[in-house]
Amino acid sequence: MPDSLSAALCALRDRTAALARDHLVALRDDDRLTPGERAARVRGLSKAAGLFTLTQTADTPDLTLLVARETLAIHGVGHLSGLFGPPAGLLEGVGEPLRSSHLLPLLAGDKRAGFAFTEPADAPRPTWGQIDGDQLVISGRKSYVTGGADADFLTVLVEVEGQGPAMVVVDTDCPGVTLARRFSSLDGSHHAAFGFDRVRVPRHQVIGAPGQGRSRALAEISAMRRAVAADAVGTAAWVVDLVARDLQRARRGGARAASERLRLRYGEMRIQAYAARATVYRTARLADAGQDVVNESIAAKVFATEVASQLVDTAVQLAGGEALVTGHPLEQALRRLRALRLAEGETDALCVNLARGHLDLGKGRL
Repeated sequence: MPDSLSAALCALRDRTAALARDHLVALRDDDRLTPGERAARVRGLSKAAGLFTLTQTADTPDLTLLVARETLAIHGVGHLSGLFGPPAGLLEGVGEPLRSSHLLPLLAGDKRAGFAFTEPADAPRPTWGQIDGDQLVISGRKSYVTGGADADFLTVLVEVEGQGPAMVVVDTDCPGVTLARRFSSLDGSHHAAFGFDRVRVPRHQVIGAPGQGRSRALAEISAMRRAVAADAVGTAAWVVDLVARDLQRARRGGARAASERLRLRYGEMRIQAYAARATVYRTARLADAGQDVVNESIAAKVFATEVASQLVDTAVQLAGGEALVTGHPLEQALRRLRALRLAEGETDALCVNLARGHLDLGKGRL
């Protein structure tokens, strides 16, 4: 639970809270800064605080990442660009030449990557590849590639004919790679759709052995789901604190906290936030213990994002129409949390996947 943290994690929490409170909140609210200027300042402060590299090493415990992400979100700054360095992701542990050509430039910030997992609904078949000597020839389509429009390379899930699914590094400037569409989501995040027309890549750009691609991709997605859950529970706590301050604020006629009806609503909010936080912390501890937490990560992500979304909706109801004015903190949180309910798998599909994990495969725990 979050109240039984080690001394080192308590120190990380306090250091992160000080960074958020003393510096990041002001940067978030400074309308004079361009997005690039804000991200650069956030990046410098994060590096100085020792946060930036937490996501760049495979041995950073899940609980450490959770504490950092949740604390930032509790202060309303967890969404700022530049807080964490680009993670190795699927390239973690790759050998040469991928290590020098792609992994090290990615970690240094000299190259940007996109994760190409999802086919568009009208794709005739999953993206596939044929082996031709020492090359792999790839055709197909991918969509919802987050950050893909600015990526130097993609890690693409490819069905290699005769060998099974594989994750393949594909440079976006390869002949046959087409950036088909750029688009933005409700929360302001940017995505891209790509086409692959007989794209030739060296076979050494296959990550691991063919046949392991889907399991590698799902492990990466599982980690991203836990990151989303951490952001969601931190944002939920931020929302609950904001409502408390609003209820206790002195008004003509007295503080609204005197209303039993509003106390009931507020009490329900705290119960929901408490349960979601416990779920996410337990999942992180199981992951750090080396357990298979694919289904638990689904549960944590779904529960945390659904609860946080309900809480911000309730907060908007309590605050009134001013909370829907563009730029209001609750308006921004409402948009971002609505998008998180779809990120890394939409809620209904994940519930079905979790049921399959237990009923068909015997996976998962309560």
